[in-house]
Amino acid sequence: MGEAKRRKEQGLPPRPKKEEKKADTPNIFARYQILPYILVGGFMIFLIYDVIKYYSAG
Repeated sequence: MGEAKRRKEQGLPPRPKKEEKKADTPNIFARYQILPYILVGGFMIFLIYDVIKYYSAG
């Protein structure tokens, strides 16, 4: 005997359906996990460029 029939015979309501939760997180770093590495890499390249430009002008 299936669970639906058993629940109906016992007078119980049908089981509620499970709803999937969206991965709606407001944190952009949680959504795009590689973004911090890209930002750090870009910042390091900028710092190296700036140091080379500073010492070559002097």
